[in-house]
Parts: sequence; structure tokens; C-alpha cells
Amino acid sequence: MTISEKVAYLKGLAEGLDIDTSKSKEGKLISVMIGILEEIGLSLEDLEENNVALGEEIDAISDDLADVEKVVYEDDEDDDECCCCEDEDDEDDFFEVECPSCGEDLVIDDEVLESGVVECPNCKGKFALELSDDCCCGEDHGDEGCCCGCHEDEE
Repeated sequence: MTISEKVAYLKGLAEGLDIDTSKSKEGKLISVMIGILEEIGLSLEDLEENNVALGEEIDAISDDLADVEKVVYEDDEDDDECCCCEDEDDEDDFFEVECPSCGEDLVIDDEVLESGVVECPNCKGKFALELSDDCCCGEDHGDEGCCCGCHEDEE
């Protein structure tokens, strides 16, 4: 039973008791209270309808966002299962390094990486980056070798 149905039942009970709503103070009070309850019931029904409509809109937006995420974040359709190589066709590569002076983690781009010198925005100290040319992924794999396949021609 909804609030509006309960208020209608209460109104029927009050009318069934033949309460004089024009002369009796108690009758006037009960009549006004029932009127207020009717308005509250109607407002609640409107809020519930709006809530359902908003929920449907949110679901639609969520579905649209999922579609956009698939397009934006989809992996390149390369069958390359290399764990260490960056996609060579990515235009914006960023790398994380730690400042040796203050220990702050910094994110740098290709240009800063190629220059070889980084200025820490935290402590204003400058430090050089040592780049390993051993592998395209920049990792030093030692005797283990690299799974990227860039060294297959050398063997």
C-alpha cells in the first residue's frame, strides 16, 4: 500500500466518523493534517517517478561511457605479447623517475628523457639520466635476455 493509498484510507476513516470539520477545532485540525498528508503523498510519488527516470538516464550514460572507454582505451590490435616494449606508434610516452636528491617521483616525457637532464620541481636540483641502449624497452635485462624480440637479429 502506497502512502497516497494510506492517506486516502485515513481520509475515509475521518469522513466515516462524521467529524465536523467546519465547527470543531479538532475536526479542523484533522482536516488540515489529512490535506498536508495528501500533498506529501503526491510529492513522494513525483520523487519516486523522477528517481526511476534518473536511474534510467544514468544507466544509459553509463552504457555510453562504456562504449567510449572501449574506443579510447582499446589495446592496439597488435599480437605482440611482449611485456617490456612500449608501443612504438604512441606519440606521448611518459616515464617515471625518482629524484636522487629528495626522492620525489617525477613523470617525464620523451623530450626530457632524450635531453638526459631533469630538473626536479620539488627541490630544484638537476640530475642526469643514464640511458641503456642495450634494449628498445630501456631495461637492463642482464643475462636473462629480453622478450621484446629486438635482439633476434644479433644472435
